[in-house]
Amino acid sequence: MEYRNIAIIAHIDHGKTTLVDALFRATLDPGRGRHTEERAMDSNVLERERGITILAKNTAVEYEGVKVNIVDTPGHADFGGEVERVLGMVDGCLLLVDAAEGPMPQTRFVLGKALALGLKPIVVVNKIDRADARPDEVVDLTFDLMADLGATDEQLDFPVLYAVARDGRAFSDPGSPRDDMTELFETVLEHIPAPGGEPDAPFQMLVTTLDYSEYLGRIVIGRVERGRVGRGEAVAVIHKDGSQSRSRVAQAFTHLGMERLDVEEVSVGDIVALAGLPEAEIGETVASPELPEALPVLTVDEPTVSVTLQPNTSPFAGKEGRFVTSRQIRERLLREVETNVSLRVTELRPDEFEVAGRGELHLSVLLETMRREGYEMQVGSPQVIVREEGGKKSEPYERLVLDVPEEHASGVIGVLTSRRGQLTEMEPKSARTRIEFRIPARSLFGFRTQFLTMTQGEGIMSHVFDGYGPWAGEVKTRGTGSLVASEAGSAFAYSIWKLQDRGEFFITPATPVYVGMVVGENSREGDLNVNVCKNKKLTNVRSAGADDALNLTPPRKMTLEDALEYIRDDELVEITPESIRLRKKILSPSFRK
Repeated sequence: MEYRNIAIIAHIDHGKTTLVDALFRATLDPGRGRHTEERAMDSNVLERERGITILAKNTAVEYEGVKVNIVDTPGHADFGGEVERVLGMVDGCLLLVDAAEGPMPQTRFVLGKALALGLKPIVVVNKIDRADARPDEVVDLTFDLMADLGATDEQLDFPVLYAVARDGRAFSDPGSPRDDMTELFETVLEHIPAPGGEPDAPFQMLVTTLDYSEYLGRIVIGRVERGRVGRGEAVAVIHKDGSQSRSRVAQAFTHLGMERLDVEEVSVGDIVALAGLPEAEIGETVASPELPEALPVLTVDEPTVSVTLQPNTSPFAGKEGRFVTSRQIRERLLREVETNVSLRVTELRPDEFEVAGRGELHLSVLLETMRREGYEMQVGSPQVIVREEGGKKSEPYERLVLDVPEEHASGVIGVLTSRRGQLTEMEPKSARTRIEFRIPARSLFGFRTQFLTMTQGEGIMSHVFDGYGPWAGEVKTRGTGSLVASEAGSAFAYSIWKLQDRGEFFITPATPVYVGMVVGENSREGDLNVNVCKNKKLTNVRSAGADDALNLTPPRKMTLEDALEYIRDDELVEITPESIRLRKKILSPSFRK
């Protein structure tokens, strides 16, 4: 059978997962590998909630006797570890670009990786039916981006297709649009090379992804580089340190649509899954025992942000979670490192771990997943990972792209400049302005909330890792203190109402609080200890219901990312399956002094 292996690259919300749905509808019968639900590829609960792709996944469709393996890559640079692994399995990529927004920072990150690997791109301009679509301009911008990223002349000679993925349409001439995906398939077969490799040579495959099954244990996924292997055959696993172990293939699978098909044998060029290899890790080679040759080990960019993680020690510890001990947390983190290649876990002390990842989103997705599994823990504020280069300190920088209403542009630029950002580009577009900055990664901690407030919720912000640069000096990301509970108990509406002019609260009446818990944001610098557990004294003149009509300002609801961005170095986020609380590291007010 002939194969084509392609990755789909796009910025968040440019329609990548919708395009895969359209390919399914065009080629698969309902019931055989095809799920009829929308966004079938975003199968993870967090992916569906956030509308982003976190895990790289592979699927396949058949068109006129050719099997097209499709790898759906995350658009977020925080999940770059996923991207770098899977691009090694493919020979070309579909670059999906929004017809109005054009190429965006996350497109730049993944596309740069793909071009460096020599992959051939096909550009698909999606959402061509938008009222503000500007397809010709977007194609020019995409060409400029590729040239900027060092694409070869062959890569710059890319075919262009126009699509409305939602309606399952793709065509090469906007003047005569078609109602199907035929031209997209034909372009893939024509422009993406078939995978090489000798079908009769000894078997060899690089492990790029791991999966787990209750019944089969560890499942390794990768592309067969040469030869073939069948169920029950012996294989050698060549580890990163050069040692080898022997295993036997329990089951072999290929993909069609959203299903794994159990097959007798898998062959060169296909992206496959093998069960029965409990020793194999990501980046290692599975090969024939007769000729056990290792493939080059995967290289992944290093983490840029870290947090410290400990078991929960607050007065409410153990009330809401099932897994609360340091041993349980340690086992879970080590299990995560096996499949999450861009994550690093270091044990600082028996009950304290440093978890380093590619960004705040990368770390918060892990913490949110653990929380939903029943873990309880407390986490310190994110810190950037600083390097020493030539005797000088250097830190990670981000390329930040903002799309803001014209009247808010100067205010946003002022704030980012005060946070040590450098304005690199500014482009007015009718009533909106597009601004680009190069800024230290730590300057963006806590900026998203401020940005949304400044632009009245109309600003669009995205950023991507842009390499290391010189240490920028001190950056002040929060100019206000915290409101800290000085008494334990349940919060009263009366107390919150009396203290409203002091700042913004994060809690509602009847919320249980403990001494040292952060209950709100002070409107001034410095922390303020407040008693939110004090009720109004009743007299024989005034009845209990006399002041029921207290006018309370709605509290600020904190997500996990908001909480991580908000806290200072002397504060922690307490994470349980039911609650996200903020607290001081030192709970007692007298010790804190």
